[in-house]
Amino acid sequence: MRGAVTLFLCGDVMLGRGVDQILPHPGRPTLREDYVTDARSYVELAEAVNGPIPAPVDPAWPWGEALRVLDGAVPDARIVNLETSVTQSDAFAPGKAVHYRMHPANMPALTVARPDVCVLANNHVLDFGRPGLEETLDSLTGAGLRAVGAGRDTDEADAPALVRVGPACRILVFALGAQSSGIPPDWAATIDRSGVAYVRELSSAAAEDAAERVRRVKRPGDIAVVSVHWGSNWGYLVPRDQKHFAHALVDGGVDIVHGHSSHHPRPVEVYRDRLILYGCGDFIDDYEGISGYEEYRDDLRLGYLVSVAADTGRPTGLRMFPLRARRMRLEPAADEDRAWLRATLDRISRGVRIGIDADGMLSLDTAAAGPAPETHP
Repeated sequence: MRGAVTLFLCGDVMLGRGVDQILPHPGRPTLREDYVTDARSYVELAEAVNGPIPAPVDPAWPWGEALRVLDGAVPDARIVNLETSVTQSDAFAPGKAVHYRMHPANMPALTVARPDVCVLANNHVLDFGRPGLEETLDSLTGAGLRAVGAGRDTDEADAPALVRVGPACRILVFALGAQSSGIPPDWAATIDRSGVAYVRELSSAAAEDAAERVRRVKRPGDIAVVSVHWGSNWGYLVPRDQKHFAHALVDGGVDIVHGHSSHHPRPVEVYRDRLILYGCGDFIDDYEGISGYEEYRDDLRLGYLVSVAADTGRPTGLRMFPLRARRMRLEPAADEDRAWLRATLDRISRGVRIGIDADGMLSLDTAAAGPAPETHP
């Protein structure tokens, strides 16, 4: 029996729009936003802040330093929230302010990170309609990548992705997308319609339904992850319904709750010897140069290395590597940036202590547990 299993988790990987434009095969740059009609404008904004980007870039460019860290850490599974439609479709979803798409020929910009699971239960995967979702699913399958949280019907959208770790351990990844993250209700998968695994309300009944799906599949030695796209883009306070939903998932047998949607990291909690990440923040995007929320330092990014006991699912360690987005590439964070992230996470994550280890990674004292993060109604 293995002693521990390590997972790499991160928040939103948005390889569309401006990022797509610097890759070797940029798609059509047309946008239908209120103020920006050409995706290349986001490249220009980034260059105005941090200097020229040598487009076309190598597919590994957006990941930058993250690939070196992952190669050294050798996680047993890599799980990302792919918040981009992979399509050439021009069928812009009506009523949406922002649309993300990456040209399918740029798939190497995703496969270079070797993700084991791509979460699709989010508010951008149907930005180009159900044909765009179909092309996204086909593109991932063609690249040998597992998708979870969206599918051609309810059964496919609800089904977990399975990653085997040795002969006796499996990592089961389920995904849900909540209306509170901006997912339109008609994006929900049904028995005869493609879409996402959708949660209208983060209710006790919805949590029990999700936990029951986990229990039907989980067997001794399995590690169950539920990846949830929920809530607003900004702010550190955890809504009360998110906290109750996460706790109910753990009570129902889930080992790790992997939250995302916020553009910056949110609190970490250890509840009943299980890890809850309320918001992992953006990981790759084209927001560089966009002003308005500087207090949250959304130029700083975190990758999460979660270690759990293979036999119990209890957390044995959490290491977070700080990065900084610059010229649409992830670079090492400066010492002062690491210190800012540590202090911020330590302040907002009540009941746990965040430190910095000898390698410059943020670390969680998994032995420290206490009150849940602050909440608001």
